Amino acid sequence: MSAKLPFSSVGIIGSGLIGTSIGLALSKKGVSVTMLDQDSRTQGIAQALMGNQGEEISGAELVIAAVPVSAFPMVITTLERATFKSVLIDVTSIKIKPVLEVSKSSLSSSQFLPTHPMAGREFSGVESARADLFEGRPWMIDSTGVEQQALAWGKALIESLGAQVIDMPAADHDQAVALVSHLPQLISSLLAKQLTGKPASWLELSGGGLRDTTRIAASDPTLWKEIIAANSSAIAPLLKSLASDLNSLVSNIESESFVAGVIKDGQAGIALIPGKHGGKAREYTYLPIVIEDKPGQLAAIFDECAKVSANIEDLSIEHSPGQETGLITLAVSHSDAAILKAHLESEGWDVHAPRS
Repeated sequence: MSAKLPFSSVGIIGSGLIGTSIGLALSKKGVSVTMLDQDSRTQGIAQALMGNQGEEISGAELVIAAVPVSAFPMVITTLERATFKSVLIDVTSIKIKPVLEVSKSSLSSSQFLPTHPMAGREFSGVESARADLFEGRPWMIDSTGVEQQALAWGKALIESLGAQVIDMPAADHDQAVALVSHLPQLISSLLAKQLTGKPASWLELSGGGLRDTTRIAASDPTLWKEIIAANSSAIAPLLKSLASDLNSLVSNIESESFVAGVIKDGQAGIALIPGKHGGKAREYTYLPIVIEDKPGQLAAIFDECAKVSANIEDLSIEHSPGQETGLITLAVSHSDAAILKAHLESEGWDVHAPRS
């Protein structure tokens, strides 16, 4: 967003991944950012990363609560003691609870904008923060009963970070994230758990499929135990449905037609996931390139893509231990695949026939 932000000072309570990432992005835009955290070490690192020392939290034009759900009441207490009268935004992972807590406080509900950025990493904490964390990501808000200034400031904040605003009621949000965020976390963790105690030689065969499906299993258990408990009523029915499907699969595991049906149902489900920026999911062409196992190969491929303006939507890397070559598969549009393949061949790369 190129327009000037309507606020010049922001206080961020919570110096973890999300709070610090927001602060980094805003400080780059010239906003005075003050970080506050119960952990003085974390707060010190976060504030140092901002490159400036902001005002007191109570003097900030806009306050962002980037804390776990359990800590949100402490944010309310802190702001009540400071007689805070400006705009408050939260980024907690569930929404009904903080909305109710603000409504029972002396803070103005009309000055409070509940939000939730659908962005993160498998590694939490201030050390993992990055200013581009929210680019291209959906960011939910609930505009119900929120006055125009608070709503405008919230949208300006979100859009300035490169995220896409999605307005939905808090109750709908909590049901939705149970499906698209909380259930995947639990499934990934359960799948990764199956790896424990297995022979190391088996795990040497691990490929992209296992890494893709278990990546978020590295998430912080302290954070996630709280999220799951807070939204358990929405998650439980989904787990029961999954358990029913698993039981049916166990009973019919020898039936090729049943297994094919499970895979086909999965294809239908994944086709419903929106593409970039909330648009319709795109069908990509996958271009395989065999590379030498030496430094700089991936960067060199990116340079070649830039020469022909080919946009890489995704990529995967496969490399077995001890192997002198590896396989990079680029996900690109059908038209880009043809152009890129011809270009890479002319430059001597070992590129192979693409697949849809």
